[in-house]
Amino acid sequence: MTSAWRRPWPRIRHWLYWTHRWLGIGGCLLFVMWFVSGVVMMYVGYPNLTDEERLAGLSPLRFGQAAVSPSAALEALPKEARAQPPRRMVLEMQGGTGAGPVWRIVDARGGRHTVSARDGRVPAPVDAAQAEAIARDFSGHAGARWAETLERDQWTVPQGLNPLRPLHRIEVGDAAGTELYVSQRNGEVVRDTTRSERFWNWLGSVPHWIYFTPLRADPPLWHDVVVWLSAACIVSAVTGIVIGILRVRLRRRFRNGAVTPYTGWMAWHHIAGLIGGFFVLTWIVSGWLSMNPNGWFQRGGVDAAAMARYTGAGTSPFLWPPATLPAGEGADAPREAVLLWFDGKPLLQLRDAKARSRVVDAVSGEPAFIAKEDILRAAARLRPGSNITEAVLQTGEDFHWYGHHRERIVPVWRLQFDDPARSWIYIDPASGQVAGSNDGNLRLRRWLFNAAHSLDFPWLIQYRPAWDLVVWLLSIVGAVASASGAVIGWRRLRRKPKPAAVPGARHALRRS
Repeated sequence: MTSAWRRPWPRIRHWLYWTHRWLGIGGCLLFVMWFVSGVVMMYVGYPNLTDEERLAGLSPLRFGQAAVSPSAALEALPKEARAQPPRRMVLEMQGGTGAGPVWRIVDARGGRHTVSARDGRVPAPVDAAQAEAIARDFSGHAGARWAETLERDQWTVPQGLNPLRPLHRIEVGDAAGTELYVSQRNGEVVRDTTRSERFWNWLGSVPHWIYFTPLRADPPLWHDVVVWLSAACIVSAVTGIVIGILRVRLRRRFRNGAVTPYTGWMAWHHIAGLIGGFFVLTWIVSGWLSMNPNGWFQRGGVDAAAMARYTGAGTSPFLWPPATLPAGEGADAPREAVLLWFDGKPLLQLRDAKARSRVVDAVSGEPAFIAKEDILRAAARLRPGSNITEAVLQTGEDFHWYGHHRERIVPVWRLQFDDPARSWIYIDPASGQVAGSNDGNLRLRRWLFNAAHSLDFPWLIQYRPAWDLVVWLLSIVGAVASASGAVIGWRRLRRKPKPAAVPGARHALRRS
């Protein structure tokens, strides 16, 4: 150590140990919780109504009953909701209430609307008895019973459900303990949970994300709590790694031949921390970055105006009813019809009970065909003033386009632009719709969060259980380091302070 460091070093070392000791007492408990709950989340995700579950619960479409055209349905919306083309417009059956086919519309601002496709009226709010009937039809269980009407509970805290609140909670009465949530506003089934999901989420997502209802109901407060807790744990981890390196001896070992001067729980904490400290640090830093502190990783995406230019939505009338539609029976029958436009051409995406899709021309009813040249010509409107430098038909997943816990469309067109953001836009070749996008900023976040936090490298997650074994091993090492630190901290807190020495007492004892 140079002479410049000799004078301040004792004070620096004192604050290094003091910071790690007192931040570590609480930080180690959080680390243990995060490691254990993270393993649970590998197998049980937060409750969510998947597309497959939602479509399986819908009745087959009755196009003959859908007399109201899309344009007429839009006219039934409030003036501000129809000022711009809708984000999404879907025809589906609303079971249980006798409403028949309905148009589900998401406006440009994210508002949710429902219009009867039978008579063009906006349905009244759904009461408890109607919600029961909807749930019975959706689940196929005649014993479904209304439990309560609520704004939010532990399983409906995400902000994406805000346009659909209040919600009716319906107990289905099946062996799995399924509960359905039905929107009071429009009768949509928006979430399902099972007894097993609810139990494991109390050990998984809820503690891991600090996702407790009173806190999560206030998004800015929840964000700040998670960011600052994570920041404190980062400091605890960094100081621990520095102390661990300072106290280890690999060549000139201690008298008993050990590389650590500690014994018992302190030795476990020291060695496990040295082995797993780097992974503990990368996990907590990447988790902190996932909260997008200071707005560093804002998503660019495709703005509404560019999307309207690309799709040409509304530039040509959507003729209704369609001339012909592919027939289907049972699970093959369409459960929903999604209205799409591509380059000003109206299309229908028909989805069956197994979430399989067919895209047809809305005028002829024939299968749609979209050529590469059509996609490239239309895609130029997504980034005006920029050029497409590369267009690749991606037939498999890669580092930036992969599923893991969600489905990804393949094959997919990947278009790379030379704009300042270095945008990549993914387009579904079957429908011509934008399936996703990223830019240089988000690709960096992919490395800093997804790769560092979830270890979701394609070469690893495609060969499970290899991914499981790696995550389990690292989680065990991190949990041992954290649990031993928690034990040490608990013992220190329980230690009784030594009585202060009375001045002159030692001298008096010697004289006596």
